[in-house]
Amino acid sequence: MKKTVLATFAILCALSAQTKTTAPAVVISSADIQSTLKKAPADSVTDQQIRMIEVGTVRVGVGVVHRSAKAEQTSISHDELTEIYHILSGSGTLVTGGTLNKAQRMPADSDTVKNLAGPSFRGTDIANGVSRVVKPGDVVIIPAGTGHYFSKIDGTIEYEVMRVDPGRLLSLK
Repeated sequence: MKKTVLATFAILCALSAQTKTTAPAVVISSADIQSTLKKAPADSVTDQQIRMIEVGTVRVGVGVVHRSAKAEQTSISHDELTEIYHILSGSGTLVTGGTLNKAQRMPADSDTVKNLAGPSFRGTDIANGVSRVVKPGDVVIIPAGTGHYFSKIDGTIEYEVMRVDPGRLLSLK
């Protein structure tokens, strides 16, 4: 499954990049991922960017997300950013598409916009979306402009998130 995630990520980068990569290959070790996840408070939703690099004409990043069922879940839609989730542990119901309820533009100067999501709308949930149960090993590609949120989490879910930023809007890390 890990090969599938890496292959998907490589294909997206290759399709988006028209020039030579400006950084050498970057390895994010399992130890780095696990140590980053351990920093997340137990009953929270925590999205932590590990790396964001230049890859030709786009920026590509890898982060991790920890979501507890005890935390408030909100919906989001990114204007330009495509995300790829690789579920590491736990399970939940992911809703995609449809319409964000009570959508509001996120402030341009917020940490989330500058470092994680780029220009985005946030809402309370999603109406008329497609619900899918996701579990360890699953990979989900969420194209830019697609609303998404977890309507149900079975305890805690943790996942890698790979971000493709064609507008080069997110800060390098």
